[in-house]
Amino acid sequence: MSYSKKRYLTYLAITIIVFVMPFITINGNHLLLLSFDKMQFHFLGLVYNMNELYVMPFLLMLLFIGIFAMTAMFGRVWCGWACPQTIFRVVYRDLIESKILGLRRIKNKQKDIDYSKTSTKIKKYISLFIWGILSLVASMNFMWYFIPPTDFFTYLMNPQEHFFMIMFVISIALFLIYDIVFMKEHFCTYVCPYSRIQSALYDDDTKQVVYNTNRGGTIYENGAKSIFDVKQWSGNQECTTCEACVKVCPTHIDIRKGLQVECINCLECSDACSTVMGKLGKKSLIDWGSTNTVINKRRSPLFAMKNIVYMVSLLACILLALFFAGEKEDFLVNVNKTTKLYGIEESTVSNNYVLTVHNTNNKEKYTFAIEVLDPRFEVKRYRELVLEPKQRLKTVLILQTTRKLASTNKKDTPYKTKIKIFAKENKDISVIREISFMYPRRDLLK
Repeated sequence: MSYSKKRYLTYLAITIIVFVMPFITINGNHLLLLSFDKMQFHFLGLVYNMNELYVMPFLLMLLFIGIFAMTAMFGRVWCGWACPQTIFRVVYRDLIESKILGLRRIKNKQKDIDYSKTSTKIKKYISLFIWGILSLVASMNFMWYFIPPTDFFTYLMNPQEHFFMIMFVISIALFLIYDIVFMKEHFCTYVCPYSRIQSALYDDDTKQVVYNTNRGGTIYENGAKSIFDVKQWSGNQECTTCEACVKVCPTHIDIRKGLQVECINCLECSDACSTVMGKLGKKSLIDWGSTNTVINKRRSPLFAMKNIVYMVSLLACILLALFFAGEKEDFLVNVNKTTKLYGIEESTVSNNYVLTVHNTNNKEKYTFAIEVLDPRFEVKRYRELVLEPKQRLKTVLILQTTRKLASTNKKDTPYKTKIKIFAKENKDISVIREISFMYPRRDLLK
């Protein structure tokens, strides 16, 4: 199977996964959702509220380190095989313009479209209309990772109340039209920062698109302007100068001059060369491999030091993400002290707090009680909260002490203590919070 067919199958698989994922739920929770509306992060069926987002940094680290590791070991496979920019360009250029409307040939991406004919202009407008519809669908798909599809379509029924969301979707669609139709591959070259930093990750063991100069010869050396002017050749001079690899390149480079920053590892040049050289009974002069493997004939070890470092880093991110994901609490509790520092009644000192309890469970109703884990303090006032699934309520907690705690005549003294909030229906569902109890200075006590 050619690299092009493998890429198309990869694009199809990625498109299906990205489009379908927002509709998949586990126990009512999404596989991946960052909801600013509900201040929640859904990941693999688990829900994390804003004060539980400690798992997010490790997922972001996993993403970025993973991209760098993939680049250092396999070249720009992200750009050629998974990047949305590349996938959208293939859909517009190769499918809509070439296959459906016949405005250009897939095997010759260098030839510009001749707009002198009226029929060609009409086809161009049709291509813009089709891509406009697809851009709108893609922008909505993007929003589904921030607003669940069910809520999204409900919001569309009230455009005046959700004007910002609608304008955001339209803005993304307009950007995709401008980017894919007009900027084309210039976005990768001049805008995308990844195309600039990726070359710093390469070495002779990195897999990439390699033109075999041992077989094909060195192109344009010694100041020559064409292949026919080359005075010094290396190897067996098997290149037929058909330039099929140049015509098919979506980023308009000549791979025979060596790897360039515009190369996205799509390997269409390798397929073109395979077709031509196959007729001569020979292998392609262009291959996907490391410089050491293809040209220097040396083995490129998979477990080189840099690869081991990347693998260990990725494993650490995965383990940390799993560890913190397991630390998810069954319900959320936020304890805030009131503006009144303390109350004094004879020999009793009290502190007031406001508790916000959020039952994050999807099905169970719980009654939440309080237990003080410090014998110096006791509960003076607390109303047990009965919370339905997903319900959040506030209540007042007053702690008091009758003991003579250590204090000074100059300032108030804070004492750290812990309280346990638990569900009476299941005491294994509990949360422990550390709070500060302010004790007045000595001259205020009787």
